[in-house]
Amino acid sequence: MLGNEANSTFSKTTGLPRKRFYRARAHSNPLSDSHFPVPISPSQVDYSVHYPQLFPFSDQKAIVSQKIQFADIGCGFGGLLISLATLYPETIMIGMELRDKVTEYVKERILALRVSNPGQYQNVSVVRTNSMKYIPNYFEKGQLSKMFFLFPDPHFKEKNHRRRVISMHLLDEYAYVLSVGGIIYTVTDVEELGEWMRKCLEDHPMFEPLSNEELEADPVVKLLTVATEEGQKVARNEGQTFQAIFRRIVPSL
Repeated sequence: MLGNEANSTFSKTTGLPRKRFYRARAHSNPLSDSHFPVPISPSQVDYSVHYPQLFPFSDQKAIVSQKIQFADIGCGFGGLLISLATLYPETIMIGMELRDKVTEYVKERILALRVSNPGQYQNVSVVRTNSMKYIPNYFEKGQLSKMFFLFPDPHFKEKNHRRRVISMHLLDEYAYVLSVGGIIYTVTDVEELGEWMRKCLEDHPMFEPLSNEELEADPVVKLLTVATEEGQKVARNEGQTFQAIFRRIVPSL
């Protein structure tokens, strides 16, 4: 019996998938080509696949009025998404992850949580995609109110900085899909990357930093370093984290 449980991809105690069966490389090259379906435009995103209880019919995708508002870019094993799903139960959110095994884990995790918690976690989903290439394919102008970039790949070598998920040209795309007043959250345990992300956001005319008072009042900020596997690992090692949290604004003329 113990042998069967050890070989099962699901824990008999929690009913959740076991991470060790879904491990993948820590880093992926976002500039390489991967093979997965990509919607032609945001109107082609089938909400019934991701949120079947909220949108049970696929033909509703073209007329759906309630849309995804939170996007966790490079969501990893989904820790932040799961926390946000109950903190904001009326908000539809999605994780975007490039690694196929990790994406599959998050899918199974969400399905298991839906079964064990009827009526909950219906507002959260995950998709395998390359967010550096396909953000405009998933979200309309001004659709999102929050975007998350938690512990992204640092790509230490200077020649690989173009692979970083925060850059001036990518911030143009993020500003396009964020509503005015929307928030972009970044955190890392790599000081140089933290400085890079903050400087990109400071130099971009469509973003401004949140005040200390706003950061203190935002319940999401408290989750950034505790909800994810990477954040928990940094905490166990008593490491330091570096945050840059900015608001989408209308640039002054």
